[in-house]
Amino acid sequence: MGTFVTFYVSCWWMKEVMESPVSDSELFLDFGVFYREVWNRVYGPLAVTLRDHELAAEAVDEAMVRAFQKWSKVRSYDNPVGWVYRVAMNYARNRLRRRWREVSWGAVEPTWEMATPNPELMAAMLNLPIHQRQIVVLRFVFDWSNGEIGNALGIPEGTVKSRLHRALGVLKEVVK
Repeated sequence: MGTFVTFYVSCWWMKEVMESPVSDSELFLDFGVFYREVWNRVYGPLAVTLRDHELAAEAVDEAMVRAFQKWSKVRSYDNPVGWVYRVAMNYARNRLRRRWREVSWGAVEPTWEMATPNPELMAAMLNLPIHQRQIVVLRFVFDWSNGEIGNALGIPEGTVKSRLHRALGVLKEVVK
C-alpha cells in the first residue's frame, strides 16, 4: 500500500472545505479511511492492466492526491473509487505516451507475472489493446460489474460489453 502523506493544500481548497457543511478535520479523516480502503482496489487492476507495478503505484498515488484536493466533491460521487481509477489510468496513459516519445520504439518490459495454466492465453491477453485488456482485467480478475467498469472508465455500459465481447473473441481463438 502507498504511504499516507500529510498534504499541504492550496487556499482555494481550504476555502471550499470551510464552506462545506462538514469540518475540514472530518473531511481529512474521511479521506484517510477512503485511502486505506481503496488504494489496493485501484492499484491491483492497474498493475495487471499496465504490466508495470511502479507505474501503477505512481498513478494511484497521483490520483489519490487529486482526490484529496477535491475530496469534498469527489466523496459525493456515486462511485468515487471509479473516479480514482479513471484518473489513475489517464495519468498512466499519459506517462506511457511520454515514455514512448522519450525512448525509441520498444516494448516496456513487464514487471509482473500472473499465474495462468495457459501461456498462450496470457500472451494473447497481454497483446490485447489496453482499452480491451483493462475491461477484461476489471471484469474477470477483479470481478467488477459492467456498470462499475463503465462508470469508472466514463463509457457507456454497452461499450463495455462490446469491448469485452471483442476481447473475449480474440482470447477464445487462443483457447481452441
